Formats: sequence, C-alpha cells, structure tokens
Amino acid sequence: MTVREIYRLLDAVAPFETQEPYDNSGLLVGSPDQEVRGILFALDVTEAVIREAVSLGANLIVTHHPLMFDPIRRLTDETYEGRLIRHLIREDLSLIASHTCLDQAPGGINDALAECCALLDVEGEGFIRVGTLPKPMRAGELKEYLSAALDTEVRLMGDPEIPVSRLGMCSGAGGSEWEAAAALGAEAFLSGEVKHHQALAMADAGVPCFECGHFATERPGIFALADALQSALNQVQYNLDIYKSETAAYASVSGPGQAV
Repeated sequence: MTVREIYRLLDAVAPFETQEPYDNSGLLVGSPDQEVRGILFALDVTEAVIREAVSLGANLIVTHHPLMFDPIRRLTDETYEGRLIRHLIREDLSLIASHTCLDQAPGGINDALAECCALLDVEGEGFIRVGTLPKPMRAGELKEYLSAALDTEVRLMGDPEIPVSRLGMCSGAGGSEWEAAAALGAEAFLSGEVKHHQALAMADAGVPCFECGHFATERPGIFALADALQSALNQVQYNLDIYKSETAAYASVSGPGQAV
C-alpha cells in the first residue's frame, strides 16, 4: 500500500479540505508513490519521534501538528524545522499531518478528548464539545478527576467550590472558545492552553477554567485516528504495522512505539 492510498484513507476520516485556511495539513514530506512498510502516529514530529519510527521500521509518520506551519525559506541544520525535514529525507520517511481537519472531525481530536473525560450527551459546534459529567462535581473535585482521566497535571483557575455538571472543551490552544462553549450550556471549560486574560474573563463570569496542557488534550485524538485507520485496513483485509508513539512530550529520547 502506498502513501497515496494511506492519505486517501485518512482523508475519508478527516477530510483535508476542511482544514482552516491558515493550516498546513496533508502530505508534507515524501513521495505519494512510496510503499509503506509501517506507520507511526504521534502528536508531533521531533528528533525523538523520527528515531522511534526508524527503530520500528516504520517509513510513514502521521502527526497532528504540521511542519512548515509558517513558510520557510531554507532547509539547513541551523533551524529546528530544517534539521527535522533533513532528517526525514535522510531516513526516507514520509510525513502526513492531520491538524485542524482532525480537530473538527467526528471521532477526531475533540471527540476523543470528550470520551477520555467520559462526558455524556455530547454536542459540538466546530472545534467545541460540551457534555454532561458522569456526576456533578465541585470544580476542585473536577480538577482531580481530569488529572486522572488525562494523566496530566491540571491547573484550576477559578473558585474550587463552584458546582459543575456540564463541561465545555476545546483541545490545544483553545482558550478563546470558552464563550461559545458557555453559550452551549457549559458551566466550566477545559483546554490545553489558556491565556491570562481569558482566564480572568472566565473567572469574572463564574466559569471555572481547567488548563490541562496541549499534549495531554490532543494526544488521545491522534491515537483515535490510528484506530480509525486500522479499522479501515481491516475492512479491506490489508495487514500493515501501525504504531502509537510512546515518546513523551518534550522528550529528547524515546522508547519503542506501542503496536495498535
């Protein structure tokens, strides 16, 4: 199976044409005609992730975040992205990114985040999801619940005594979406990154805010894409090694990926 064929299967899950105008999703490095031996799914392509792919024998990396998000003029070892792209090319690795198209897709980044938090009666609009907690909790208790659900440190900005039944969320740097979530009935809001002025506005509105980290809020979604691709391959009875990266956020070294 070629990179082009894998691209088409990914496109069926989260159509690349739905990405935001500023985005850079799609096939970013490599040849669409390359035969795929194995695929490694990761939130980002880093030196550690590249080494992980090579150790696994995977020659296609699928990430959430793209490279070349902003235009670049040089591919040299003097820049971070230049080193990454040169390393990918040296190892003959292809790279596909599924970014804002996957954020919005059914079963994508934000649906996977809602599932991790065990939300019920989830409704969505664009990047936002709002759902009912398994039981009502005070904000302080909800902080501990989210820490366990997402396996991360959570920062609560707001009154820990405020009761919460409906939780709104937008993964990654989604703090600006809190008002839209509140309009859908959210009594508290979760995101990966929240700016200070956004947290102040939420506190003024009596909306507890939970900052959970970019990596923790989006990693489940890229792994959900890996599962969706595996399901598509199973339907056509095609056997291909698919791995989920075990590289931690900001790690400079990695262990072996976990097979799907």
